[in-house]
Amino acid sequence: MPTPSPIRVTFWGAAHTVTGSMHLIETGRQKILLDCGLFQGRRAEAFERNKTFPFPASDIDTVVLSHAHIDHCGNLPNLVRRGFKGPIFCTPATRDLIAVMLADSAKIQEEDASHLSRHRRPAEPEIEPLYDQRDVRRTLQLARAIPYDTDHDIGGNIMVRFVDAGHLLGSAMVHVAFGNGRTITFTGDLGRKDMPILRDPQPIPPADLLISESTYGGRNHPGVEMLASDLAEVVTRTIQRGGKVLIPAFSLGRTQTIVFFLHQLIASGQLPRLPIFVDSPLAAAATEVFRLHPECFDEETSLLLYKDRDLFGEKVVHYTRSVEESKAINESREPCVVIAASGMCESGRILHHLKHNIGDPRNTVLIIGFQAPQTLGRRLVERKPEVRIFGVPVALNAEVVVLNGFSGHAGRDDLLAALTPLVDAKRKVRLVHGDPDQAEALLATLKERGFTDVAYPDRGESVTLE
Repeated sequence: MPTPSPIRVTFWGAAHTVTGSMHLIETGRQKILLDCGLFQGRRAEAFERNKTFPFPASDIDTVVLSHAHIDHCGNLPNLVRRGFKGPIFCTPATRDLIAVMLADSAKIQEEDASHLSRHRRPAEPEIEPLYDQRDVRRTLQLARAIPYDTDHDIGGNIMVRFVDAGHLLGSAMVHVAFGNGRTITFTGDLGRKDMPILRDPQPIPPADLLISESTYGGRNHPGVEMLASDLAEVVTRTIQRGGKVLIPAFSLGRTQTIVFFLHQLIASGQLPRLPIFVDSPLAAAATEVFRLHPECFDEETSLLLYKDRDLFGEKVVHYTRSVEESKAINESREPCVVIAASGMCESGRILHHLKHNIGDPRNTVLIIGFQAPQTLGRRLVERKPEVRIFGVPVALNAEVVVLNGFSGHAGRDDLLAALTPLVDAKRKVRLVHGDPDQAEALLATLKERGFTDVAYPDRGESVTLE
């Protein structure tokens, strides 16, 4: 009988950084890609990193997708464009969400390419988008849904099981079992306990190799019980001085969470009924997908939905779709809350709202998510006296408030509570999806807890299971 080939995992994305999740499993006969996300950062660097894969796309047999955030799924159409033809396995809710997310991403890619082509030098070639809507349609045809907690044979005597990660609608930890008895668990993005809407994350499935996210591996979030009161305080003081609250938020996940909190604050009388705008066609479409998947909701949210079908809805929130509606928000002088993408302020309608409003000290920019280095969102958090928006310098006079408690990522104690029960001297742990300070803090603590083979791999680095 031939000796089984070793299993090698190479970390090609979200390695020594937070975005661009992409990990390649090679078994000798099969090549499986865990996630295929967009790297986000400076425009030129991001385009080059995303455009070219470090392997032939046609060599990949299968993609297994943890969830629908764009830094985990956003480069799938480019993979298909460059020759991938295999199945893409994900949960049912993720399959529905990527249809919305990838179509929007293709629109952005096409618009960016068109804009850059118009401003190129005459001798330079026309700039092609990373992918287009045709590539997205071909990608969606390859998507195959697997329910949670079901073992599924993906070929080559390899079984995959999705376990609820509690991070986003449809998000999953991926447990992979190979014919030689070896196992790998990829946490994807691990969620937090007791957050509204979604069920709590399930225990991490034991495996020979644990690939764990580490976004907040060195710090904790404020308690969930403080989120509502902190949000109410920020909104109240802003509207009392006649200002607007601008909330940059990813259209998927964070927007629905903030809408939930605002809905509850108004229903309880802690906030007055005031204009709330979700200025994002993508968020409106994603919210409709949320309505289709109540199987992902926790008991409290299911009960609230039974009592009030408008939990995410338009009795409280106005979802704007047209450019004209978006412009009208900026022209209005009345106090309001504006939620718009993108979450890191690098694209989307939030840029127009920031441009028109951050010069006014009555207004507030409320940051509710991680801001990657070199992004406009990070510069706002750092309170730069002046920032550039659409290439034009704009004075930052508005109040800037950071409420990290809304993060859907597990904090330090959550990660330790999930990983510590799996301590085993023979178990390998690799930390991804984290900036160096956070990942290295988690690494040190895991070693103190008893893990011996823990590392924070660089891009292109591999680990092998014999």
